[in-house]
Amino acid sequence: MTGHEKQGGAGGPVGRRPRAVRIAGLALAGALLPAAVAGGWAYWHLDGNITSVDINSALGDDRPARAVTTPPASGSAAPSPLPTGSLNILVLGSDSRSGEGNQALGGGDGSGARSDTAMVVHIDAGRTRATVVSIPRDTLVTRPSCPLASGGSTATAYGAMFNSAYSVGGPVCAVKTVESLTDVRMDHYIEIDFSGFAELVDALGGVDVTIDQDIDDDKSHLHLGAGPHHLDGTRALALARTRHGIGDGSDLGRIGLQQKLVRAVLEQIAATDLLSDPVELYRVANTATASLTTDTGLGSLTGLMSLGRSLKGLTADRVETVMMPVVPAPSDPNRVVAKQPSADDLWASLR
Repeated sequence: MTGHEKQGGAGGPVGRRPRAVRIAGLALAGALLPAAVAGGWAYWHLDGNITSVDINSALGDDRPARAVTTPPASGSAAPSPLPTGSLNILVLGSDSRSGEGNQALGGGDGSGARSDTAMVVHIDAGRTRATVVSIPRDTLVTRPSCPLASGGSTATAYGAMFNSAYSVGGPVCAVKTVESLTDVRMDHYIEIDFSGFAELVDALGGVDVTIDQDIDDDKSHLHLGAGPHHLDGTRALALARTRHGIGDGSDLGRIGLQQKLVRAVLEQIAATDLLSDPVELYRVANTATASLTTDTGLGSLTGLMSLGRSLKGLTADRVETVMMPVVPAPSDPNRVVAKQPSADDLWASLR
């Protein structure tokens, strides 16, 4: 395997290109990179960081309809007007077992991975407001049949754990399962793993988070008192993963902490004056682009920069975080199912 190729895995063919973040860690490079990529080598290097998955080709046309957008007015003075239509982006945090960095941070042994965190990021038309909807990984769903890169497809599974979709079919099956659950078209896909998230937080100089209650979790090695904390990457990741030290130990308590971290990362990006320090900007951009896997629609530095610039009016105070309404599953009190009609009403508001 060369430095310009990466094995695709169960979710579909994978190509090398960039990966960046601005919302939920998302389109950072797009918002900040123009100054950093003035040199050809910098552009080539950052563009070569990206891993992308061709989800559209794998899933074909049997998907929810795209949102209808109004084309820009003819005769516009701008040669290439930035897109302003609404977007839905599936953001996954994966507990990949691959690589020494991930294993050291709790990825464990072996080569498997699950979607440890799942958020649907809906960006309103105009791109100045966003809603981040967390889907509990313990949700029982109907997992649809998904195409495999090796040929064939997975079997439809009823009452399956939501995070099993990524395990059996990679990003392609994760997207298809979310679209089946929500009837909302995912325009893009972004994935970050254990070590990538920790490295991004460290590259930003850490994040500030206020904890509402003491956390004492030996399994995630996190011990924090209630109150404000400045967290480095390792402790921020532990906060995103902890659940045994809060609430009833379920995934629902952890989601609230993950949403705090989303805001903290956004606020740190906004507070860091990277444009005044090209060297620091490049360092952060390099970390961000090397941390993510995207769909091919975001699989180039140009595409990410366009997305980032279109989100320049989106600030942390205009991001709403919610969780998909759920109730205990009748078949298993340790699992949940979507609460109806509340869940369907929420997803309908994002179409």
